[in-house]
Amino acid sequence: MILRERQDHIMRALRSSGAASVRELAEVLSVSESTVRRDLEILDRNGELTRTYGGAVLKPRATVQDSGPGEVEEPFDETTDVDLKTRLADAAAAMVPDGSVVLLDIGTTTPILARRLRGRDITVITSNLAVFDELRDDGTVRVVLLGGVVRRNYRTLVGSLTEFALRQVTADLVFLSCTGVRPGGAVVDNMAVEAPIKQSMIAAADKVVLLASETKFPGTGALRLCSLEDIDVLVTTTSAPAATLDLCRTAGGEVVVA
Repeated sequence: MILRERQDHIMRALRSSGAASVRELAEVLSVSESTVRRDLEILDRNGELTRTYGGAVLKPRATVQDSGPGEVEEPFDETTDVDLKTRLADAAAAMVPDGSVVLLDIGTTTPILARRLRGRDITVITSNLAVFDELRDDGTVRVVLLGGVVRRNYRTLVGSLTEFALRQVTADLVFLSCTGVRPGGAVVDNMAVEAPIKQSMIAAADKVVLLASETKFPGTGALRLCSLEDIDVLVTTTSAPAATLDLCRTAGGEVVVA
């Protein structure tokens, strides 16, 4: 069983019982206790759970990584850090040339960006239903809505249909969201069902623009999307750590502080 699968199993076990011991998890996963301890340390460091003596407990209101039948997901909170998100969206909108094809990722910043793009002679491709709602009545922007399974609380489309659709398109830019940027340069997310969609968006675009406010450094998440070496432009806000921004610059990326 690979690392990602083990971590998904661990999180499901904790969502079921709220807590689990190293021994219990080792038996369920058929791995050594030392392997489980390493996995728990990673998940604790990434903010997914809290390590305890001999095991781990689920953090309050922990994010569901991969929902199954009957599991309830917390909806996106669209009311937090609105000023930071607006600054990101304003800076991002200025990067979009007329006539371009733009991929907009899920999240709560991209709908604000979509609002800034109304009336523009561009094409927007998205799996974000909130973006679609912003642009559906606009007579100028051409909107391509990717298919897939609807995640109602997150207002997005996911699954194999979404990934297949992304393989059929190409874009000039993708505006990507994430839940964390690690000090070592890893760009991460905490939604297993969303990560493949984001990676497919990266593959479909000529230029990758990461929208990550200062709150995303280091953020949370155990699923690696890419690294700062894969990012062409990082759009962030004034309190993002300088050392991490320098990693992006050293790798050849542009940093825009909004």
